[in-house]
Amino acid sequence: MNSIKEKLFKACEAYLEERIQRIEGSLAGLEDDLGNETKSSAGDKYETGREMINLEINKLAEQLQQFKSLKNTLNVAKSRTNNGSAQLGTAVKTNMANYFIAIPANRIIIDGDEYFAIGANSPIAQLLLHKKAGEEITFNGKSTEILEVF
Repeated sequence: MNSIKEKLFKACEAYLEERIQRIEGSLAGLEDDLGNETKSSAGDKYETGREMINLEINKLAEQLQQFKSLKNTLNVAKSRTNNGSAQLGTAVKTNMANYFIAIPANRIIIDGDEYFAIGANSPIAQLLLHKKAGEEITFNGKSTEILEVF
């Protein structure tokens, strides 16, 4: 695997780890809050407070599951071998922008070049999939030439 792709994978892994750790920290804090919630004489207030905490815990647990699923997708992308066409786990340079088809992880700068980490189901990735260097796609009414796929 070339060094640019290694750096792209590492950046995506760091993005996921940071998100997972932040969510796990928030969950731990909410679990503490739930344990510290004391029953007051106004029983409805107590129940409402507990329910709000439980709703937030459920929301965070769902987000945590989504990020863990993205981690699995990234591992699958890492194990793919490049066949010369754009697919999960490849980087694509175009005359407009550079993309890394793996997981949606925002903008990544590698060796001074900007890459957009995108999921394989994103609209731009759907246009890029199975294309090779030299081919063109049209996105948002603009023709874009694929310069390199690696």
